[in-house]
Amino acid sequence: MPVSESLGGWTHVYSGKVRDLYVPTDSMTDDDSWTGDPFLTAPAVLVVASDRVSAFDHVLEPGIPGKGELLTELSLWWFSQLSTVPNHLDHDASGVPEIPAPFVGRSMLVRPLDMFPVECVVRGYLTGSGWKEYRQSQTVCGIPLPAGLQDGDRLPEPLYTPAWKAPMGEHDENISYERTVELVGEVVAEQLRTLSLDIFAQASAIAAARGVILADTKFEFGADRETGIVTLGDEVLTSDSSRFWDAHAYAAGGPDRLASFDKQIVRDWLSANWDGDIEPPTLPSEIVEKTAGRYRELITRLTTGV
Repeated sequence: MPVSESLGGWTHVYSGKVRDLYVPTDSMTDDDSWTGDPFLTAPAVLVVASDRVSAFDHVLEPGIPGKGELLTELSLWWFSQLSTVPNHLDHDASGVPEIPAPFVGRSMLVRPLDMFPVECVVRGYLTGSGWKEYRQSQTVCGIPLPAGLQDGDRLPEPLYTPAWKAPMGEHDENISYERTVELVGEVVAEQLRTLSLDIFAQASAIAAARGVILADTKFEFGADRETGIVTLGDEVLTSDSSRFWDAHAYAAGGPDRLASFDKQIVRDWLSANWDGDIEPPTLPSEIVEKTAGRYRELITRLTTGV
């Protein structure tokens, strides 16, 4: 749904490609200005997942029906599975307005964090942009890899390949670990790398037990404003932020072995029908329906093991 200026005591302050952020209206002051983080005076932030779908840094039309609820359900499920990892969910709703009816089921109430300008990407398998680079230079994000790997092969060990989070409208940029140190300092950079690899290992085991392969994903972290603890924020391990494959199809091989439970269907259709020079075309209804079906199937697989 389109965002409004205010609704039920919450005021819209920012929109990303998929999510809209709201803060309690009474926490705002006349001189507050939005800088990319929640207002410093906000006791909580309402993160609302829309049905918008993006690919190649463009928001596409139409959206995927029910996508906001599916992304929220999956994030909340993963946060509960990763209970030992500090996260931004705020379970104390006292002192903030009730969640407006249009946002119920598609929103998370979270604590404001001082977000780090780094996307913490972990790759367990060679595919996507990593496969494209490997074919040219036998590297992924500049990291040398063994010769003879094929698209979809499992990497010798998961790779941590951070990216700089570009401002809205610009492209994210792969960066070295050394550049991460320059951005956030050596101590935090090491924490981001260690946490990302540890969470990836935990999530991979959880997914594998349910017949799903976690091929790659990205995490975002921020500092808790009261304790300074590095805290997992944003979404986590959703179909928008990760590649998940069917383990049985992968083992069987064949043309569908890398069929993913995410928006790869959208990316593939765009690659075949759009040259990137103008605004992207409208998605056909069959692509929208297939994508929604894959999102739903992933949640069923993970949460029920079926």
